[in-house]
Amino acid sequence: MAQMLLQIKAIRLQPEAPFTWASGMQSPIYCDNRVILSHVESRDLLRDHMTALIKEAFDGVEVIAGVATGGIALAALVAQALDLPMIYIRSKAKGHGRQNLIEGHMGQGAKVVVIEDLVSTGMSSLLAVDALVEADAQVMGMASIFTYGFAQSAQAMKAANVNLHCLCDYDHLLESAVEGSAIHADDLDALAAWRHDPQAWSDCQG
Repeated sequence: MAQMLLQIKAIRLQPEAPFTWASGMQSPIYCDNRVILSHVESRDLLRDHMTALIKEAFDGVEVIAGVATGGIALAALVAQALDLPMIYIRSKAKGHGRQNLIEGHMGQGAKVVVIEDLVSTGMSSLLAVDALVEADAQVMGMASIFTYGFAQSAQAMKAANVNLHCLCDYDHLLESAVEGSAIHADDLDALAAWRHDPQAWSDCQG
């Protein structure tokens, strides 16, 4: 999975020429997993791996829930493969009509697995979990394509009692990047420093 993400440039690593995130923070990594949708073989691989993960980790799941916007397409692919209903959770309630926060039909007490494309701090993901719990769903856990593995997200998931499974993580990505010569081994210290304290790393770039 790490090799695929790097090969199609869904994830880019540039410690020498950092990216600027929407927040203004400098980062040596940029992740846009929506790129996967444009590559048929990669999309099929992702669907198959995520489907297998959910079968193994969340036996008895009844509904697949995508988190807007990055998790919606993957949730649809996985729900189709598993022959299950699919819903999605908006980042905020719709401003008109029924003002839905959750789109689609979900029975009361349904066993739901949440699909994310990326887990960063985990805050937006957990807001989706909160919305499902308020709608009387039984959230079995969450599955994501990739996680940076920040301590903050691990603590937040543990505090919320959310079981998170990811197809790829930061450590495996770096290992694959070195093996494939996408980065040099000398870059690993800088990349580790960023994961430990992204804001401090960003501040040093100025």
